[in-house]
Amino acid sequence: MNSNRTHIAIIGAGLAGLYAARLLQEQGMHDFVVLEARPRTGGRILSPAVPLASDSASVCFDLGPSWFWPEFQPALDELISALGLERFAQFESGDMLIEHSPHQPPMRRPGFRNSPTSMRLHGGMSALVETLAQSIPATQLLTGQLVTELTLNDVHVTVMTHDTQGATSAWQAKHVLLALPPRLAAEYLHFSPALPTSLLQQWRDTATWMAPHAKYFAIYERPFWREQGLSGEARSMQGPLGEIHDASLPDGPAALFGFLAMPASVRQQMNSETLHQLCRAQLTRIFGPQAGSPLAELSQDWSQEALTASHADQHPSPHHLTAPATCPADGPWQHHLCGIASEWSTQFPGYLAGAIDAAMCGVQWLQHLK
Repeated sequence: MNSNRTHIAIIGAGLAGLYAARLLQEQGMHDFVVLEARPRTGGRILSPAVPLASDSASVCFDLGPSWFWPEFQPALDELISALGLERFAQFESGDMLIEHSPHQPPMRRPGFRNSPTSMRLHGGMSALVETLAQSIPATQLLTGQLVTELTLNDVHVTVMTHDTQGATSAWQAKHVLLALPPRLAAEYLHFSPALPTSLLQQWRDTATWMAPHAKYFAIYERPFWREQGLSGEARSMQGPLGEIHDASLPDGPAALFGFLAMPASVRQQMNSETLHQLCRAQLTRIFGPQAGSPLAELSQDWSQEALTASHADQHPSPHHLTAPATCPADGPWQHHLCGIASEWSTQFPGYLAGAIDAAMCGVQWLQHLK
């Protein structure tokens, strides 16, 4: 078993974990390690490159979160600007369509624009986490490291990890930042001594944002719906897609994407081709025959991601998130452990901006311990 030492262990290399690492570096605190269970960084941010033709560059579409709102999420906006990332506005011009029944044509209604404007990034949201990851030394950003146990003694926390080959490593750290959803931390990490029961229950009761959901993309050569004065936005009471949006790129291919409205338990009984076929049929009903022949299709069911969704996350919560306590109020873990994933944000729980907010609060917590 490998044994290592670090001052700060960050568990999770999603936006919160990577941004916390950036903040530590900016403050001259370089003795940290980021441990990520997946083979990639980003967590719930996932923007795979899609090659559409052998002679063209790949394009990226967001299977995870895709929007941010600079007007009321200034910290996230400042980070995106500081990293030199290019943004563009979500296309919303034109009418929207509403499907009440598959046996009747969709109803056309005036569309509406979000205020403030929803913004997206060139290269997808993965451009954000990839740029953050580039600034972290490879020896301090370790993927394929599943954390299973945290053991506290009088001096340090021992963080146990297992890699994809089954090898075990131990990291001895003074402080731990949990950059994974509270529910996953409570259900999948073993703490010794045990965390307070009331705190663990708060974490278990906090739904993981996006965990019950799935997205589908259909990619086209051009946004043909705009030629009809449509925004690409639609709502359906029939499904399988309940909410549909234009996902086209400003200087690239066109796309429509939708959120799957059918329950996770139903989706999990289908293979991807069956699901894609149902989605194509629905887009054809709503937008016409051209929608039935996309150049490519993508889908992602987050409910089937073990590192995102637990059994308790299979059904959407009817309420928006309320942030739980980030760390124990007293006891042995009080000055050693703090949650920094988006769900712990009091301002934007569950959103990308929430990961920024919670990471900032976690680093401030470390500063107060000096």
